[in-house]
Amino acid sequence: MRAAYIEQLGPPEVIRLGELPTPVPGAGEVLVDVVASAVDPVDTLVRSGVFRTPLTFPFVVGRDLVGTVVEAAGGFAAGETVWCNSLGHGGRQGAAAERVVVAANRLYRLPDGVPPLEAVAVLHPAATAYLALFNHGELLPGETVLVAGAAGNVGSALVALAARAGARVLATASPRDHEHVRALGAAEVVDYREPVERLAELAPGGVDLHVDTSGRHDLDAAVGLLANRGRIVLLAGPGARPALPVGPLYMKDGSVRGFAISRATVAELAEAAAALNDVLARGLLRPRALEVLPLDAAAEAHRRLEAGELRGRRVVLRVAAGTPGADEGQ
Repeated sequence: MRAAYIEQLGPPEVIRLGELPTPVPGAGEVLVDVVASAVDPVDTLVRSGVFRTPLTFPFVVGRDLVGTVVEAAGGFAAGETVWCNSLGHGGRQGAAAERVVVAANRLYRLPDGVPPLEAVAVLHPAATAYLALFNHGELLPGETVLVAGAAGNVGSALVALAARAGARVLATASPRDHEHVRALGAAEVVDYREPVERLAELAPGGVDLHVDTSGRHDLDAAVGLLANRGRIVLLAGPGARPALPVGPLYMKDGSVRGFAISRATVAELAEAAAALNDVLARGLLRPRALEVLPLDAAAEAHRRLEAGELRGRRVVLRVAAGTPGADEGQ
């Protein structure tokens, strides 16, 4: 079978496209024909070695897939359309191949009528957003959440999911993205360059949950904005070393929580999957901009992602020919 894989850690150029043996499912696993695989920032961290995780070479890259079940197994019927967003780390081979094996408890049915290429583009950002908000952030209806970097892929999902859950969403973004963020459900959108006092005016009672996708981590400003018992969830910037204003944080009974979806449990991922399938079926989760490339463009996609050339865009590698659901360059 064809696959995009590496034989050593390194820059995007180490990714090769070639033939690998078709995997054989073991107990509790399902063999899947891959329709498409998304390219995620975490894929570049695994490939480069920044995110250390057990790998067996040759190692197939990629986290997410949408595909079809080859033969009945693990409670799934042959031909069912399914998805997974937790391959490519923790000793599991990745998704960027014609066929993969997936543990049945990491595989989910795709709702009828959802375009596969659009679905695979939003799965990882949306699952990240869901777990950040509700599992780690413990967001409740009526609370105020601040989403910094709200126009990005994860940021957009944070705004949409928080607003749908009944939270009041404040957001920061570039002015050119304000209309997009408001359309997602943000009550107020502020230029990210505005002084923090502007956000304080919009949340006089403080912010219950602060989520920053930008990786800037101005914890002094974030703690200053917190309500009593407010929470800060960190989900970007693996090399960040910001100063933490400990005194103001503990006086507010606040907390700072790191969150990496790669550490999510099978049960947490399944909870997120159920929620995402609901919003997918309702047509409430769609990529803002989608670019579909062939599997042999995996290395180039990694390069462009690391170079910051894909701002607001999601790249999907089409594996199965003739897949409906999106056009190249959309």
